[in-house]
Amino acid sequence: MVHTGKFDLDVYLRKIGWEGEPGADPGTLRGVHLAHLRGIPFENLDALRRVAPSLEIGDLVAKLVDGPRGGYCYEHNTLFAAALEALGFGVTRLAARVVVGADRIESRPRTHMALLVEVPGQPGPYLADVGFGAIGALLEPVPLVAGTEFEGAGRRHRLVTVEHPGPLELWVLQAYGEERVGVASDGPWQAQYAFTLEPFEHADFEVVNWHIGTNPRSPFTQRLYVQSVSAERHLLLHGRVLTETRADGAVSERELTDESEARRLLEAEFGIVVPDGTALFG
Repeated sequence: MVHTGKFDLDVYLRKIGWEGEPGADPGTLRGVHLAHLRGIPFENLDALRRVAPSLEIGDLVAKLVDGPRGGYCYEHNTLFAAALEALGFGVTRLAARVVVGADRIESRPRTHMALLVEVPGQPGPYLADVGFGAIGALLEPVPLVAGTEFEGAGRRHRLVTVEHPGPLELWVLQAYGEERVGVASDGPWQAQYAFTLEPFEHADFEVVNWHIGTNPRSPFTQRLYVQSVSAERHLLLHGRVLTETRADGAVSERELTDESEARRLLEAEFGIVVPDGTALFG
């Protein structure tokens, strides 16, 4: 294990509302993955204040498990990795290039954290990721198998491999959705992120976390980004725009009027209490 500090698996499982019998098996992996996504919101409030959040496990527990907050990818997946290791899974941390809308994979840096999970007794690993703040995110982990479509909790994904100049195989996670003009895609399959299986360490993510949380050019320091997932809907607050996507595909949007409304909405709809001194709209 790479984390330090205290992690209580039972407290974490109560937080996310998972009541199954813990074990290192595919059913537990799928169930805990989905429960985490539905139980803890994605948010960038620390980065809005140009503060890189701590990735130490004790601080993550205090913020995401005990506190009325969420976090972004490094926080979510570091916490989730600790839970998986406590359950008996093997976990490798991966660094990915987010390529939504990109013309070339190489044009994006490796700024996203994902997880490769080994399940005892299974022939191959799974890609797991509870920290991708987008509607194309995995809701359940998928086996690391190229070219096969997987459905999980109502979303469709597949993994493909693509040619590139590096020595390691390059994998791309794709999500199924309607074709959109100006978005690089393979028909209705939209590329989400690309990764190799090279292991990355806690120290690597400390560096990129500082960059994403403090750099004025980082998208997370520029505007509010909060999302939550339930069986009925995906709710996204991006800047002042609140977008609700229902399970049947219906989409509605509205623009918030001021910070007071945003604070009330964050607490009522996302379960997030905004820290004092945080400016939500620049």
